[in-house]
Amino acid sequence: MANYTTTTPDWAVSNQSAVMSGIEGIKDTTVGNINPAFASGAFKPKRRMMLTEDELVDGVTRGDRMILSRAITLIESNSPKHFAKAQRVLQRLLPRTGKALRIGITGVPGAGKSTIIEAFGNMLCDDGHRVAVLSIDPTSSITKGSILGDKTRMGTLSRRPEAFIRPSPAGGTLGGVARKSRETMLMCEAAGYDVILIETVGVGQSETTVRSMVDFFMLVVLTGAGDDLQGIKKGIMELADAIVVNKADGDNLVRAKVTRGEYERMTEFIRPATEGWPTHAYLASAVTKMGLPELWQVIQLFKKTTQASGVFQRRRDSQLLDWMHAMIDEHLHNLFFGDAMVTGRMPEIKAAVLDGIISPTQAVAELVKLFDIKRAAQKKVDLFEA
Repeated sequence: MANYTTTTPDWAVSNQSAVMSGIEGIKDTTVGNINPAFASGAFKPKRRMMLTEDELVDGVTRGDRMILSRAITLIESNSPKHFAKAQRVLQRLLPRTGKALRIGITGVPGAGKSTIIEAFGNMLCDDGHRVAVLSIDPTSSITKGSILGDKTRMGTLSRRPEAFIRPSPAGGTLGGVARKSRETMLMCEAAGYDVILIETVGVGQSETTVRSMVDFFMLVVLTGAGDDLQGIKKGIMELADAIVVNKADGDNLVRAKVTRGEYERMTEFIRPATEGWPTHAYLASAVTKMGLPELWQVIQLFKKTTQASGVFQRRRDSQLLDWMHAMIDEHLHNLFFGDAMVTGRMPEIKAAVLDGIISPTQAVAELVKLFDIKRAAQKKVDLFEA
């Protein structure tokens, strides 16, 4: 009789439930094969019981990482029923949010962003902080799990009970990813994480999105000033409160110092990202930990300075309103493109635009008119039924 035991893939970190739930399979330890019940389809995994709102609120409040993961999964669901439940849970937890320091981290490819995040996160945990690492990657729904690779490289941090690492939600669009990530951030704050590290993994608009969610934003760059500077878009540098030259160790230290000087000179010609806070470049090494304590001191000084001037709270208030406006835009977009009359006429209207029969402006006017007619008719029905 074969002996079946639960095993974990070699590539999974030891507490993979803190990274992504469900990473386990059943293996035949006698012959080294997967349980044939899986292959035949006879095995039916037990469905986990849905937690109640009270259980979710209580678990998140206690800092239970498993329940926090399930609450976040509820947020990430595209089911309208799950969305409504997640919003009720979040509303009850809202008074516990807002106390964490939110730090955004972006970087050029190969700059060692993941190693910096792990070293920085471990240092903060050693100092008594609880750290959550989240990702913004609008391509994650296409690349199917590219973020998991980043998280498994943070093996030490992911095993710490003071840390929580969550891959990017699959939102399909940057707006969908951002909405879910913002709510995930609030869930982590409600669970007692006092430092939230939000990393960008994709390219393009993700940096701007993360900037709109965080208090402090850092750009991690490579040494080798000449080539590297050409690869950095000015727009991204204008978002940064600090530029961190990573890999400043060993034979690379001299080059790192030169690179830092180049970036420092560039910041003189760039408008600061935060009012009253000049952007500077710093040296750091994820390997030797050099510069990381100083970087944390810089972030603490940033918080103290901006709180004293009122900039800190004004930014938070502005971010909340921007979030609300973005949600309105998304909701109206979904209403419009989900309307049967609009979608029914869309192919004909598109063809007319491409054939030069009508202008794009006229096309929009006709589609909006259709949408308004449908809404007006629905309003009359509602009034009649009332």
